[in-house]
Amino acid sequence: MKQGGTPPTGKWIGSPQGGVTAPEPLLLPDLATRFSATASRLRALANDHPMTEWLGFMSLLSDAQHSAATTLPPMPAIDASLVNRSVAARVPPLAADGHHRNSAWRDGLTKLYDELDGEDIPAPAAAVIADMRSRAIDDIEDLADRFLRGALSANHVGAALYVAAALQIYFTRLAASFDASDLRLLPQRGLCPCCGSTPVSGLITASGQTPGTRYLYCSLCSTAWNHVRAVCITCESAGKLTLKGIERGSAAVQAEACDNCHTYAKMLYQGKDTKVDPYADDLASLGLDIMVSEAGWARHAPNPLLLVG
Repeated sequence: MKQGGTPPTGKWIGSPQGGVTAPEPLLLPDLATRFSATASRLRALANDHPMTEWLGFMSLLSDAQHSAATTLPPMPAIDASLVNRSVAARVPPLAADGHHRNSAWRDGLTKLYDELDGEDIPAPAAAVIADMRSRAIDDIEDLADRFLRGALSANHVGAALYVAAALQIYFTRLAASFDASDLRLLPQRGLCPCCGSTPVSGLITASGQTPGTRYLYCSLCSTAWNHVRAVCITCESAGKLTLKGIERGSAAVQAEACDNCHTYAKMLYQGKDTKVDPYADDLASLGLDIMVSEAGWARHAPNPLLLVG
């Protein structure tokens, strides 16, 4: 089903009297709300925030992503037989490191440039756009390949932001075209069942038919999938997890740290704040990343929009 939709009545776990329904295994992105919700949340979080200007710029980038995702012409459909074979083999049908990209992803990149050119953005950000417009197609495609392989270096930091944002548009549009019932969770539960990427954060629901369910949100294609709680999403061990937060910070944003593999992942609790967004709240809580990293834990996986930084 689509994210934000009303889950259908599922099968009962245990006795139907007083039982709970099984959570949806995965939720596909809704193009009408995915990027606009992040933009709106970023603007709200920017108020009185130490990184007000940066969060404001990121909200403009999310607005541009929304415009691209909802107005660009439809892309060619993915071969259904390829999807079926991939799912049967328990591999992601949009595997980011093996998917043959359609050139339409660059239409999203150009749309980002055009949308941001009309906004009051920082001079360095505008300079990078001007540089990107002048680059050859092969150079742009090479940057995309490097990004998807995790091989970008520090001198790519400016270009990486726009390439990552455009690839999010592309893969999110593809994921939104699927039928959730045709997909399956992977054996490696910490990876996206649609594109095989790592999650940017997890969200523990507070409403619906299965409150308390944890969904991990893909950093690339925006698919969300169910992952059992109290288990490390990196090493899958249990019993050595602790929640860490910033004193007097938001109780809705916590770092779930594992003492077995010494990694952590951001977890967002809707019960503490119903407006949390898996992407915006991750960007706005960099202070928590710094605190936990300095204490000795490594982040499970980077946010693509901060891959190099």
